[in-house]
Amino acid sequence: MNSYRLRALLVCALLLSGAAFGHWMRPHTYWADSQAKVDLDKIFPAAFGNWRVDDQQPVMIISPDVQAMLDKLYNQVLTRTYVDGSGNRIMVSVAYGGDQSDGTRAHRPDVCYPAQGFEILSNVNGSIPVTGRELPVRHMVAKLGSRVEPVTFWFTVGDYVALSAQDQKMMQMRYGLRGIIADGMLVRVSSISNDTSAAYALQNRFVQDLRNAFDPAWLPRVFGISAGSR
Repeated sequence: MNSYRLRALLVCALLLSGAAFGHWMRPHTYWADSQAKVDLDKIFPAAFGNWRVDDQQPVMIISPDVQAMLDKLYNQVLTRTYVDGSGNRIMVSVAYGGDQSDGTRAHRPDVCYPAQGFEILSNVNGSIPVTGRELPVRHMVAKLGSRVEPVTFWFTVGDYVALSAQDQKMMQMRYGLRGIIADGMLVRVSSISNDTSAAYALQNRFVQDLRNAFDPAWLPRVFGISAGSR
């Protein structure tokens, strides 16, 4: 066997072994299949503390084309408006996907809002104290005409909070190294207000009340057990 043919055979062997290794390393197990089935309408309570769902004020903040994209990316999308005894209103949108691979990672509000014509005035890391820990969140202020909307949002990948796109990718890879395809959830709360500080204080109270009312079994899926690097 001449040296050229030997080198060709070695290259082919390496390519085949690389392809086999890549297939073996590719995640094949859906994490959601080993967990309780997600039903957002049941997981998120319709009434808790001083809050209740306001059926007269449905959440209408996204255009039909964006809604169609969300329906394609996610298994479930929940939108509600809550009102407290003082008439304060909080809009809530939750999107859940059973596959957080590259093609279906959570659609970020700081991408979705500009796509609908909003101007992003600020977008910074923050946190909310919730029962013995700090929940990492993003605080974003979006503006469309005279409408100013302070927004608080966070993501979970599996049962980890991952705020940035890099964190989402890192958490996805951590699960992938175990052969697992992680699920993911985006939770967004917002209100219409020109007073950003007051709006975030109200949203913080809402998130704290919501967390305290949650079934403990669902806390890791919605609020995470720990955060990725920030």
